[in-house]
Amino acid sequence: MTPIYLDNAASTRVSDEVIALMTEVMRSAWGNPSAQHPQGAAARAYIEHARGRMLGALGDRAGAGDIVWTSGCTEADALAVLGAARTRPGPVAITGIEHPAVAATVARLDGGARDVVQVAPDASGVIDPEAFAEAAANAGVAAVVMVQNELGVVQPIAAIVAAVRRRNPACFIHVDAAQAFGKVPVDAPALGADSIAIAGHKLHGPKGTGALWLRAGVALEPLWVGGGQQKGLRGGTQDAPGAAGLGLAAERAVAALPSARAKWLELAAGVEERLAARGVAFRRLVPDQRRAPHILALGFPGVPASALRTVLASRGVYIATGSACADRDAKPSTVLAAINLPSDTGMCRLSFGHDTTADEVAQATELVATAATELAR
Repeated sequence: MTPIYLDNAASTRVSDEVIALMTEVMRSAWGNPSAQHPQGAAARAYIEHARGRMLGALGDRAGAGDIVWTSGCTEADALAVLGAARTRPGPVAITGIEHPAVAATVARLDGGARDVVQVAPDASGVIDPEAFAEAAANAGVAAVVMVQNELGVVQPIAAIVAAVRRRNPACFIHVDAAQAFGKVPVDAPALGADSIAIAGHKLHGPKGTGALWLRAGVALEPLWVGGGQQKGLRGGTQDAPGAAGLGLAAERAVAALPSARAKWLELAAGVEERLAARGVAFRRLVPDQRRAPHILALGFPGVPASALRTVLASRGVYIATGSACADRDAKPSTVLAAINLPSDTGMCRLSFGHDTTADEVAQATELVATAATELAR
């Protein structure tokens, strides 16, 4: 049996079109983009074309912001949060469901001395806008994840940003959209945030590429200095092939979103129907109206999460799992604990990509049903 990959929330296969474009750039425009000769100009042209693609995909066609190319969403998060916090005193407000790219980064501010206020989600995994705004009332920086990576819960970002602005207009607001961009609509200017972080490998783009959308006029302190590239915000020779690949991947993901959403919702419904038909006890952890369409998180009572993952991998199905209690090889999930997932319930996250097929999902679901039945205590 050919392995079935249903862990697209962790990373996606790079599309053939992106590979072809990056290969073209590497072969034809290998010069330093900062160089003042035709080879440098060729590389710069690819970067600027990619910038236009990325801004268009983010709904920014009027120059409300600009793009800083990074090595991924982790760096983009760090540039935004650290770069803003270094010039803005006061606490940092974050949610209790942030990716470590944000949570672990703010914990190190000022050698760990900076006050960090965390806002827990409600029992459905959603952050209350007014509660977050209250926590950020005196903050210099606030950061919110748009789609939580374990469960796929979509946060009410526009409402959160608006609530914070009413109480604290000077607060710098950052959004981690690694799991959201290309999966749910992301209109950067309309959201009202100061910065938005994006990862290429979540979009069938290349690993090691990312972008930070930064609102025009917003000041950041760079993480490091160098040759002054990217308006002094990220020194170092720019990656023309990476930018080109990410720009194309972003454009394609956003263009395909309406059809992809319908497909992913249909795949998820098929999973639940087949599990129910097999008599498997399970619990959908996030309702359709609150989850990103590419992520389906299910809880299996009495099924150890790590054992489920191991058995499925041995049978050629690759997924992610988690538990509210600590497995021997993993820390307990604070996110799953926050939604009151019972400690004896293993979580299975199936996540779909543009290349996921209905036949693959049907085969995988049968194997999930069998494994869960075998492992149930």
